[in-house]
Amino acid sequence: MKQYSSKRSIQILAHLLKEYGIYDIVISPGSRNAPLAIHFSETDELNCYSIVDERSAGFVGLGMAKSIKKPVAITCTSGSAAANYYPAMTEAFYQNTPLLILTADRPIDYVDIFDGQTIRQKDLYQQHSYGDFQLLEDSADNAGDENFAIIKKAIEVCFEKQGPVHINIPLEEPLYQMVSELPNFPSLEKTIRETTFELSPNLTAEWNTSKRIMILIGTRDYSEELEMQLSQLVKNHSVVVLKEANSNIKHDKFFSHIDRYIFNFNDEDYKTFAPDLLITIGQNVVSKKIKQFLRKASPKNHWHIHEVWHPDTFFCLTEKIKTTPEKFFAKLLKNITLEPSAYFNLWDILRDKRDLKHTDYCLQTNFSDFKLFELLSEKLPENINLHISNSSAIRYAQLFDFPRTIGIFCNRGTSGIDGSTSTAMGFAMKNERQTVLVTGDVSFFYDINGLWNNYIPPYTRIIIFNNGGGDIFNIIPGPSSTNALEEFILTKHHKNAEHLAQHFGFSYTKVDDEETLLRILDNFFKPDEKAKILEVDTSTVENAEVLKNYFEFLKS
Repeated sequence: MKQYSSKRSIQILAHLLKEYGIYDIVISPGSRNAPLAIHFSETDELNCYSIVDERSAGFVGLGMAKSIKKPVAITCTSGSAAANYYPAMTEAFYQNTPLLILTADRPIDYVDIFDGQTIRQKDLYQQHSYGDFQLLEDSADNAGDENFAIIKKAIEVCFEKQGPVHINIPLEEPLYQMVSELPNFPSLEKTIRETTFELSPNLTAEWNTSKRIMILIGTRDYSEELEMQLSQLVKNHSVVVLKEANSNIKHDKFFSHIDRYIFNFNDEDYKTFAPDLLITIGQNVVSKKIKQFLRKASPKNHWHIHEVWHPDTFFCLTEKIKTTPEKFFAKLLKNITLEPSAYFNLWDILRDKRDLKHTDYCLQTNFSDFKLFELLSEKLPENINLHISNSSAIRYAQLFDFPRTIGIFCNRGTSGIDGSTSTAMGFAMKNERQTVLVTGDVSFFYDINGLWNNYIPPYTRIIIFNNGGGDIFNIIPGPSSTNALEEFILTKHHKNAEHLAQHFGFSYTKVDDEETLLRILDNFFKPDEKAKILEVDTSTVENAEVLKNYFEFLKS
């Protein structure tokens, strides 16, 4: 016989989650949220996952939501447990990834009287959420009807904004009373709002009078429709489309390696290559160089296309276009003229020159972080999900081409290293395609609890490039001039992942030369009984010098 929580607020919550199709719940252990754990785990259709560390659990939920492209709920006990969700909350906020955060809480009267595990949880995430809601305690007057309306509103905001929404749930004791039957709930009328879009004639006029049109694509999921639309725009060289590895849009006429082309632009180049109309799509852009370029170039017009966010990243925003890129270009393509542009040819000449230099440098480069990414671009199998950690990992990835059928993901919302592993493992849990995480050593060791997870599929693969510290600080200008570099910034170490892999049930292989790496990669992605970790030790290599020499070689 099933045993449900007797808490009316929890019964309503579970009912509405099912009504809106939110079936996946990440649960971290605790007593105050025990009514949620008890009830959800007994409720048909809900899939419950136990992740102990709340910081990791938040990112696991984020990865799951990115994988299934719909909201995932995460729930924890009261106090610091709720605060540990904050890093994942901020990442979901800036990525527009729908998370429903359900924090159990002590009764309102217990806040600030020094009761155990009690903090100010109401509006805890207010700065980085799309909605903050507080339920009434079951004993409050009209709590059932009020909570039904509050939960309904919270869920609909999560869908509308495609981002994190918080529901704080004060729960009185007793917490473990159960019932075997549930009440009937009132009928539900869904009121999720859909945005409409009409193309302004002014935008059509601006397009048709612009001679140098650039489209820059930041972080976003793959869209076949958008890829086809942009392909029409470049077919006869009408526009320049710049994209990054995690833009997940591919075409031979798109410019895929931004830093390779613009890293040494001077003031004259800024003028020569500047657009007069800039159109941006997607979220955070990895390349710092393109930000510098466009801020100095100061295009006359800048349109940003997004349903929620319209950041003035380049300090020249003129149009906030509140719709999806697919809806926008579907209407724009019907109203514009597409003429060949000398602007495209200008960029194309630069690309051809730099691409040849790139190929030449790869032929002469030995075992290093740079060489690892070159080999991965050649050896990764088709139809996988590639997750890349932040700092140097995503920057190396921008320099190479990966198979067209690979989906590339990176936590570029806040660009932190803290949840890369947990996010990838959450994604893997809900996806039939193989998930491969490529991560630096510091990012991997920082998020060790991302492996404390009983649901990781055996076809999951992790590749760690271990250069003995945060080598990004040897690459970027500034840190190397200080005495604090090695101990406090780079944080040099001599750790490896062998015992961690054994502890968490992964197969483990370590390589420290190119010949062995090539041999291992041929079989590493094939099916096996266990998930696998490959650690590539480049700690004896001057990786920063290899990368710096690369850019010097491009100039020659």
